[in-house]
Amino acid sequence: MSYTMKVLEQTMDKNPNEPEFHQALVEVLSTIQPFVDARPEYEKAGILERLVEPERQIVFRVPWLDDSGRVQVNRGFRVQYNSAIGPYKGGLRFHPSVNLSIIKFLGFEQIFKNSLTGLPMGGGKGGCDFDPKGKSDNEVMRFCQSFMTELYKNIGADTDVPAGDIGVGGREVGFLFGQYKRLTGLHSAAITGRGIPYGGSLVRNEATGYGLVYIAEECLNSRNDTLKGKTVVISGSGNVSIYAAEKVMKLGGTVVAMSDSNGYIYDKEGIRLEVVKQVKEIERARISEYAKRVKTAVYNEGCENIWDVKCDVALPCATQNELNEAGAEKLIANKVKLVGEGANMPATAEAAKLLMDHNVLFLPGKAANAGGVATSGLEMAQSSQRIFWSFEEVDEKLKEIMVNIFKVIDEYSKESGAKDDFILGANIAGFIRVADAMMMQGAV
Repeated sequence: MSYTMKVLEQTMDKNPNEPEFHQALVEVLSTIQPFVDARPEYEKAGILERLVEPERQIVFRVPWLDDSGRVQVNRGFRVQYNSAIGPYKGGLRFHPSVNLSIIKFLGFEQIFKNSLTGLPMGGGKGGCDFDPKGKSDNEVMRFCQSFMTELYKNIGADTDVPAGDIGVGGREVGFLFGQYKRLTGLHSAAITGRGIPYGGSLVRNEATGYGLVYIAEECLNSRNDTLKGKTVVISGSGNVSIYAAEKVMKLGGTVVAMSDSNGYIYDKEGIRLEVVKQVKEIERARISEYAKRVKTAVYNEGCENIWDVKCDVALPCATQNELNEAGAEKLIANKVKLVGEGANMPATAEAAKLLMDHNVLFLPGKAANAGGVATSGLEMAQSSQRIFWSFEEVDEKLKEIMVNIFKVIDEYSKESGAKDDFILGANIAGFIRVADAMMMQGAV
């Protein structure tokens, strides 16, 4: 058995009943196997054994008082996965589905995503099985303060820098940072995604969506093509989806469909983004409201059917594993040219393979949705220097990072003899920087 497959098998055996973590392991290790196995120095240094094992796993109790005065208890997590190239960096997710397997899955992916940005950030992830939906602001505040009272001991600007993720937006980050500051007396870049008045960065809200479109445009440019005049389908209608749609429209594309967990809207005239923002960002209503207000739009039950819509470019931005083989087959039948992952692994492995087998350009999430963490890194830099960059300055730096990510993954896919396999290119490019740093630092 090869070195890579031996480590994969041992790690899965050591971590049973963690299917999400297993999925991430298989996706990365199976693709880099030929590259790693051809270089015995990695095995000699035990690089993979150290890479797959988190440097630290923190699990803790989070007690808090609800508005009726009853004590509620949740479970919090922080997995500090790898710090070879910089302090741990990765978001916090508050959602009932959160468990150790999901946090390890996300944290392992984060190592390579952060590496691809070229910024000095290691990989980590955290969260809690708390659901902020339906909670009052005071309940969310009390929960966040309790969560941070335990977490603050293990984070810091040069140690571990959390940010937001699903269920952790500006409100939650504010409460978390306020408690961190009270406990430590420090106003530092210990958390990113902060509000502009207290040290945040411009473009942070737009970053993941904008970054996704920048890398998609660069990919098309490398084929003497562009987003201009293209029909685009974007799943989801949250932050990533909205700002991906905004940038697509600025570059001359037409977004014709968006979705939420209940269903999707199709507007043959092109989605009117100001209506989507009103419905989703201000009213926090269902996407079906759009069709009630725009005569050219049709609402369809079942968000998974959004891939029935004919398009040139598909950007899945909603959730993991939302694009399966059946969806990929529909996109292929409709002659899609490019699929870019705006969420964390929204396409199943089978769907991704099918798309690539049919010569569809496929941009994996660890490269395509790196814009969010890249801008978090830029926020850290601004905080460290006590400076504030304009929207245009941050946007230009973000675009440069995303363009460079594409060039790197394109180069490594070609060097590996698998032209246009950007999953392989991203995994190798992300792995090399981390592995080389680990080799240089000894057995750490």
